[in-house]
Amino acid sequence: MARSPLAALSILSVPVHDVTYAETLDVLGEFIASGKPHQVCTVNPEFVMKARENPAFGAVLRGADLCLPDGVGLLWAAKLKGHRLRERVAGSTLMYPLAERAAQAGWRVFYLGAAPGIATKTAAILQARYPSLQVAGTYSGDDSPAESEKIIRLVHESRADVLLVAFGNPKQDFWIARYAQRLAVPVMVGVGGSFDFVAGVAKRAPLGWQKLGLEWLHRLLNEPKRWRRMLALPRFAWAVALERNSVVEWKDAVKKFSS
Repeated sequence: MARSPLAALSILSVPVHDVTYAETLDVLGEFIASGKPHQVCTVNPEFVMKARENPAFGAVLRGADLCLPDGVGLLWAAKLKGHRLRERVAGSTLMYPLAERAAQAGWRVFYLGAAPGIATKTAAILQARYPSLQVAGTYSGDDSPAESEKIIRLVHESRADVLLVAFGNPKQDFWIARYAQRLAVPVMVGVGGSFDFVAGVAKRAPLGWQKLGLEWLHRLLNEPKRWRRMLALPRFAWAVALERNSVVEWKDAVKKFSS
């Protein structure tokens, strides 16, 4: 897959592109115009920590064509490194402007994954909101080899321009990378639990909490069983701080040696 020409900031060896929601949609439009398969990953601190523990996952993220900054922790990490990510591009929020742009541009969208019936409900809600949206297809499915063969067939028949995959990370990202060439969809995005939010199965944090960067806390309060996954956040902050301190110490050592 061809890599996006956009400049990417490396955060703990994981690429993150500095794009806004509007720019993301424009890039997706370019991918679709090319007709070639492209993988899009919605990167957050949990992704970064998983990539450190699983080199194969890190390779998938580095091989993706677009890595969206889905997480305020990434904006903080970039600032600590002396750079700036202008906007958090959350996969859950992107569902709506993506559906709107698809309706305007005539993109065909396939909704794949989540619990039975959720993909269909998600597509119906978005189509009701954007009547011109062309739903190429919906299917719950999973990442098993047998199901994958059926999904590839369904997607081919659907002539989808965009494939949204809600298998959860990192399964969805591995799955897209594994079957990208056979799926041959111009835009393939791993969207995690985004269908659940659109369908109303799960509730996103109020906008105020999101702006304060406390969406993780809201989700933890509503889903206490996620506490183990949330441990990735302090580990991420610690790893970024250590990396920065190492760089600062190295620069200081160079200055002292040079003086």
